Amino acid sequence: MTRLNAVTTTIYIAQGEHAIGDRPEHVISTILGSCVAVCLWDRVRRIGGMNHILLPESARTDMLTRSVGAGAMEALINAMLKVGAMKSDFDAKVFGGAAVVAGLSDIGERNGSFALDYLATERIPVISQSLGGTQARRIRFWPESGRVSQKLVVSSEAPAPVAAKPAANDLELL
Repeated sequence: MTRLNAVTTTIYIAQGEHAIGDRPEHVISTILGSCVAVCLWDRVRRIGGMNHILLPESARTDMLTRSVGAGAMEALINAMLKVGAMKSDFDAKVFGGAAVVAGLSDIGERNGSFALDYLATERIPVISQSLGGTQARRIRFWPESGRVSQKLVVSSEAPAPVAAKPAANDLELL
């Protein structure tokens, strides 16, 4: 866990990580494909945090636990409680869960469903969400204000379409 301080203003979190902050200059950032990020904000104490969930569940019990569903959510909630946040004042914003590789799996959808179900069970209101689709997202979270920006990332990995030369009898519509 990373707690932003007066010197650190922006931090990037990767899979299985989380960070919290409470100053106007603090920014937490990540890039998501099928993963999901939950931004929690204590609207009264103006403390916020974000995690990066890799998978909804796993049979493993090692370090991977931090990046998996309940472990990732518990780590973020506990870190916020430790610095004085109150769960009863939390709001959540949820992002990610894209199907960035067609036909690979439904992991993005499962990640999104997990996050929403977990928050509902914990009675933490989800005040906004951007889940699904086929594009990755760049998320920036200002934990003191609860503000989040999302930028859809254009895939540079997609091969350029190859235009076949039409046969003499073919019709090509552009």
